[in-house]
Amino acid sequence: MYFLPAEWYEQDGVMLTWPHRETDMEPFLEQVYPVYLNICQEITKRQKLLLVVHNLCLKSEVESLLYSHNIDVSQVIFVIAPTNDIWARDHGPITLTNSQEKLKVIDFIFNGWGNKYKSFFDNQINTQVITQVVNPEVKTESILFVLEGGAIESDGKGTLLTTKTCLLNPNRNPDFNQQQIEALLLEKLGMKTIIWLENGHLEGDDTDSHIDTLVRFAPNNTLVYVTCDDEKDSHYTEFQKLEAELKSLKTEEGKNYHLIPLPWPQPKYNDQGDRLPATYANYLIINGAVLVPTYRDKADEIALKQIQKAYPNHEMIGLDCLPLIYQFGSLHCISMQLPKGFLKG
Repeated sequence: MYFLPAEWYEQDGVMLTWPHRETDMEPFLEQVYPVYLNICQEITKRQKLLLVVHNLCLKSEVESLLYSHNIDVSQVIFVIAPTNDIWARDHGPITLTNSQEKLKVIDFIFNGWGNKYKSFFDNQINTQVITQVVNPEVKTESILFVLEGGAIESDGKGTLLTTKTCLLNPNRNPDFNQQQIEALLLEKLGMKTIIWLENGHLEGDDTDSHIDTLVRFAPNNTLVYVTCDDEKDSHYTEFQKLEAELKSLKTEEGKNYHLIPLPWPQPKYNDQGDRLPATYANYLIINGAVLVPTYRDKADEIALKQIQKAYPNHEMIGLDCLPLIYQFGSLHCISMQLPKGFLKG
């Protein structure tokens, strides 16, 4: 039986979808490219890097950037595919494993978070990934159901964590009710139970409250979660409710989860005065390390120390991701882990 592993499962690599001039990131490319190059540097030290690039011209441009920054290009695999945007977590493949460590790749529908943004090209990326780089021994399945990777968290033991605000939003699967969605996800992702959170939302988040901006599973029945200690902040009441909700949850064994709170950064705004979704929960686990988004904030170091508690055997690496949140996402949002056995030999 196939199931959705936890994100600390051993990886072949990580997939990124490279930003370009025809994406919404276009005004920020000068600031965003260094962020991507720093992420590429850290990933290629430890595993393969799969880069989805819009066309051959962009591939050549990216290769030059990688070489000029002394990044090990032998660790990089390119997939040529037209792209609308950069959010690999949500348009990327969702990969299951089984007790024999065999894999199955599922291609769900990506509709731009409820048709908020163009998504035609991004919804086709997985077809190209499967065709060009997936190990031929890996099973694949396409499912006519809208689901983004950022909307779900797995503990690797059969429990799925998500938010009602996202998965029950009629802009995703209007013909499905909660019971039908739960049945489909339990079957297709090989899970035993789903925890549906009712609280938690970040201003500036246009995903309808993806779980990866709020709460993350960690080993040993641990939850790492966002908190707000500023009573004057608009998020304060909502995150007090979220914390109370998490304290009431029980593990499969009927015990309380071990909770690790994350600090609250100072508010970040764009030039239009819009609040930006700066969240430390949007970290990326790779082989032997956790890449933690930082925001040039006094809370950055506290966040690194808190996340270290959840992953004591991993190296903590802070990466400046302030430029990313100007398009309302962060480090985990732009990446998708590829479990061991995903890539061709």
